[in-house]
Amino acid sequence: MYMIDLVIGKKMERFILFIITLFISLIATSQDQTIGLLSYKRHLASDGYTLIYPRQQSSVFLINNCGEIVHEWEDDDLYVPNNAVYLLDNGNLLKCKKHNDGPIGSGIGEYIVEIVSWDNVPLWSYELNTENERLHHDVEMLPNGNILMIAWERKSRDEAIASGRSEAKLTNNVLYPDYIFEINPQNNEKVWEWHVWDHLIQNIDSTKLNFGSVEQHPELVDINYVENTGSLDWDWMHTNAIDYHAGLDQIMLCVPYFNEAWIIDHSTSTEEAAGHSGGLYDKGGDLLYRIGNPQSYGRGSEDDKILFFPHDTHWANEFIDSTHSNYDDIVIFNNKNSNRTSSMEIFDNPWNQDSSRYNLVNGLYLPTSFTNSIYHPQPTKFYSSGLSSAQVLPNGNILGCSGGQGYLLELSPTNEIVWEYKVPLKLGARAPQGTLIGYFQNLTFRAFKYPVYYSAFEGKDLSPKGHIEIDPNISFCDSLTSSIDLISSDVNVFPNPATTELRIEWHNNKVHGISIIDLLGKQLFDTQTQNNFELVDISTYTPGVYIIIINQTFKKLFVVK
Repeated sequence: MYMIDLVIGKKMERFILFIITLFISLIATSQDQTIGLLSYKRHLASDGYTLIYPRQQSSVFLINNCGEIVHEWEDDDLYVPNNAVYLLDNGNLLKCKKHNDGPIGSGIGEYIVEIVSWDNVPLWSYELNTENERLHHDVEMLPNGNILMIAWERKSRDEAIASGRSEAKLTNNVLYPDYIFEINPQNNEKVWEWHVWDHLIQNIDSTKLNFGSVEQHPELVDINYVENTGSLDWDWMHTNAIDYHAGLDQIMLCVPYFNEAWIIDHSTSTEEAAGHSGGLYDKGGDLLYRIGNPQSYGRGSEDDKILFFPHDTHWANEFIDSTHSNYDDIVIFNNKNSNRTSSMEIFDNPWNQDSSRYNLVNGLYLPTSFTNSIYHPQPTKFYSSGLSSAQVLPNGNILGCSGGQGYLLELSPTNEIVWEYKVPLKLGARAPQGTLIGYFQNLTFRAFKYPVYYSAFEGKDLSPKGHIEIDPNISFCDSLTSSIDLISSDVNVFPNPATTELRIEWHNNKVHGISIIDLLGKQLFDTQTQNNFELVDISTYTPGVYIIIINQTFKKLFVVK
């Protein structure tokens, strides 16, 4: 039910509320949205532009809060996303793409990381898809201009068994663990590497390498911890996210088949990263921290698992500063909670500055539970078994992307939905407004909102350039409102009820257009203004309820008596 800021009798109030409800219902019925922008509360949503790179097609889109395209980077139709994309502070675009999804090492596909300009001019590219290695999922631009990348590397059956892998867990007779490398785009030289293969442990065969107590060595990775079984068991880790913390010189990895996030030291040399000492924290390339699933290091049970095939693990430190309540927290999209729900986890960074360690408590890394999980107000409406992202915004809101649904939403700190968007692509093709798009039909790896003040936007044309969807309702965004809009404290209307003259005033410089319509939609007044008030002659208006539209947004009501 909508509220109104009127001082009137109870009978008249009930009548007006009935009329308003009917009026809004008619608007909603005639403007039902199934794709594109679904809802938007202007005064609560973060002001910015959202970057998406949906699967099964080749374009990267930057959209405004009305769901309009403000920029698009097109590519050859032969290329599709290899997941991650980033808008750099100079306006260039860093993205991962692939030619097709042929088997690793088949020579069929091209797996490329590239940089293009704002105007889509190719500036740099790097390809890796050999018999033994292949790029996948994510990259991270470092402050020095180098780029961290994730790749699979081939280990034969003999290599895996020699390192302690159980033969029963080698269905495909090959294993592809992940490794991380840093490349200098100036010469495409690998300047640093970290291989999980250098940090293994196993407790099943004392005659093989890496034998020891898994429980006593959480800094090492159990080569026999396996959740991905069957025909794709070669993909042991499936690392799907990488993030860098400049202040700590640490790297965070998201490892969904371990149901964990890991943190490693980047300050090491490549040689130190292959060992167990050296670097700022004197642990070499061993894990500094892991969170989500104590079973993976021999502790606890299934009941102690708190991450379920996670995605987009990162530190919250982009576009927010140390005064923000979530600054430097760890953010994780938790995909596969019970009852087909997904949540967004934000928790205090457990780094101990005094000890320069992520401390263990009773053999476990903290936290052992999440106390502030963020769910959709109707939890079962927000679920994705894979993909997906979460972002802390400068105004305290959270942007979530349920990748399997192609569904983006922004939640306020009170868990109110203030913006919703359904990616309007069905199996890669632009869909008409009104289309019903099912699960996994508009896959979207992530969404990221850049604030309007981001340096990448300086001097750029960000005017609306249409919609992704076909036959869009171009007036839908302007028609949106909320109960709070109707009683906005920014704009005062008096007297109310009025008879001959109405004064509209405000206390900011954001009002530039005012119009008045009746309940049938007939426009009675329209003006552009640079003042902080407007006097309107209403002496010819018949008694009834009228609507003031401010900046083309349904905003205020008043009564003529």
